[in-house]
Amino acid sequence: MAAASDDPLLQPFTIKSLVLKNRVMSSSHEPAYGDDGMPKEKYRLYHAEKAKGGMGLTMTAGSAVVSPDSPPAFGNLHAYKDEIIPWIRELTDAIHEHGCAAMIQISHLGRRTGWNKADWLPLVAPTAIREPAHRAFPKQAEDWDIERIIGDYASAAARMEAGGMDGIEIECYGHLMDGFWSPATNHRDDEYGGSFENRIRFGRRVLEGIRAATGPNFIVGLRMAVEERVPDGLTREDGLTILHVFEERGLIDFVNVIRGHIESDAALIDVIPIHGMRSAPSLEFAGQVKANTSLAVMHASKIDDVATARHSIREGLLDLVGMTRSHIADPHIVRKIMEGREAEIRPCVGATYCLDRIYEAGEALCIHNASTGREATMPHEIPPASVSRRVVVIGAGPGGLEAARVSAERGHDVVLLEAMPQAGGQIRLAVRNTRRRDLIGIVDWRVAELERLGVDVRYDTYADGSVVTALSPDVVIVATGGLAQLTPLESGSELVTSSWDILGGDAKPAPRVLLYDDNGAHPGVSAAEVIVNAGSELEFVTPERFFAPEVGGLNHVPYAKALTKADARMSISSRLVSVRRDGDELVARIGNDYGEERFDRRVDQVVVEYGTAPLDELYFELKEQSSNRGAVDYGALMQGRTQAVRTNPDGAFQLFRIGDAIASRNIHAAIYDAFRLCKDV
Repeated sequence: MAAASDDPLLQPFTIKSLVLKNRVMSSSHEPAYGDDGMPKEKYRLYHAEKAKGGMGLTMTAGSAVVSPDSPPAFGNLHAYKDEIIPWIRELTDAIHEHGCAAMIQISHLGRRTGWNKADWLPLVAPTAIREPAHRAFPKQAEDWDIERIIGDYASAAARMEAGGMDGIEIECYGHLMDGFWSPATNHRDDEYGGSFENRIRFGRRVLEGIRAATGPNFIVGLRMAVEERVPDGLTREDGLTILHVFEERGLIDFVNVIRGHIESDAALIDVIPIHGMRSAPSLEFAGQVKANTSLAVMHASKIDDVATARHSIREGLLDLVGMTRSHIADPHIVRKIMEGREAEIRPCVGATYCLDRIYEAGEALCIHNASTGREATMPHEIPPASVSRRVVVIGAGPGGLEAARVSAERGHDVVLLEAMPQAGGQIRLAVRNTRRRDLIGIVDWRVAELERLGVDVRYDTYADGSVVTALSPDVVIVATGGLAQLTPLESGSELVTSSWDILGGDAKPAPRVLLYDDNGAHPGVSAAEVIVNAGSELEFVTPERFFAPEVGGLNHVPYAKALTKADARMSISSRLVSVRRDGDELVARIGNDYGEERFDRRVDQVVVEYGTAPLDELYFELKEQSSNRGAVDYGALMQGRTQAVRTNPDGAFQLFRIGDAIASRNIHAAIYDAFRLCKDV
């Protein structure tokens, strides 16, 4: 790597009077860590960690809402309340302490939210056009709405300045402001509709109000869909013209470039691509915007790796590069670059568990960094233990790899035993769907870290009790995972094929397949994708109200595209009851929870997904030899204290099990199990 002073990413950059120490930023996003709409401890620690990690600018919120009739749809901060000012001050002080600039995104969500949230106020939009993603019907903004909201933007900006923010950006894709200037969403016939000048009037007045309410050094910018890519929407030329008008009037200092629209999951995934999609798809477009404006230009869209980020700055495509999801995976990227430790950066694998989980469970979490969002209790930098112990980990899936890594970081003598010739566990199955191959980064990074830390890794080693005890362990962690199990049927279980057989290649998809997903997570739909990609005719059957409820909206899209392209039959609210053979065919009987009706399907293959059953034989073999008989003090676990259960005075070691060796869950659960336990061993 070039010397730090020569690295394009490490060069300073100035916006107005603000000098940023480098070109790396985290773009605005809402992790849903707020508490009653305020950025309290959890929110503060999350952004402070990224500032500590060395970035030049962290953008907070996505978006902080400026008005009460912009109900928070994603755990948004409440920028319309005066009580937010001291919380913003605590946040900005924590960020500035590390020499990092702080900005915040504010917005009125317009139609991109739900009316049945917060104070149940009617939604407003330039025109009463429904947004499919949130299904709400807004009213057309009246004159008094417009005047009120213009004032709300200015007041919110003043609060952010009072709280110590260096600047704000206004979200202008899918929200209220850009709704006015796009012909696709503005069908008005008054002074705020029709001509170009009329359509940008609302935005111009908002920016003028903000400028009047804030000081001369306060930075104001737009996160803007410069090109919407929808019929009758903003073209590239329209977007550039808007920027030129606002720039010439001194209303904005930067643009954070977006290309596309977000009114459906299928559209959103092009703006926020996930694994299996092209890296940095709009980077060249952002470069075109930069070539046509003197504004500072920022951009973030699947810029996952340092090489791509460095290219974007070196080639003059961007002034500031957003590595937002990458910093959710590793908040210390810049510090590791500066210290010559790029190889140690935990990679973003594009799983987008972070964003999907906001909608599914109300908080962002990284699929393979258990510390993100838990900074108060889960340190990103693991402290050494006071006493070194011998830790034996059985199983090199994600949980076992993490247990070995964290234990080694603690300074323990670690031995990792794996029955297979390589690490990965069920991730090896997941990546057999080639679209999901980037998930292997979860494994590869940990394998490299174990090598760096000097862990004794033994592959092709089947561990029974005698093998483990011969290693004289102080701590044994069973991370043996699970095996595919089949959903209970009235009859015919011996005739079905598991999703693992399909994903692993042990069974080829037959011409006509019925897949029964009684789990609702990635394995079932991933197997379905493999089946249709093989050219098979598929019926996807699930007892759920919709398919794969454990798969979030962004990850839903590629599965839905594959199944739709193949014209797969989708049978929701249905259960597989039994399977029988009739000549060369299988007859699958389908029922449901709502009546006594039964229907037969004649197919060549029945595939079943029902999670995993724990591989726990070793755990129970060792249980009576352990000092704690496998017991976990949950209070100590959750409070970050050392496990001290001693129910067997003759026991030679502590015994724990994690991940799917306990029960069928997911990658994050296994990694969290391992980290939470081992950081205190």
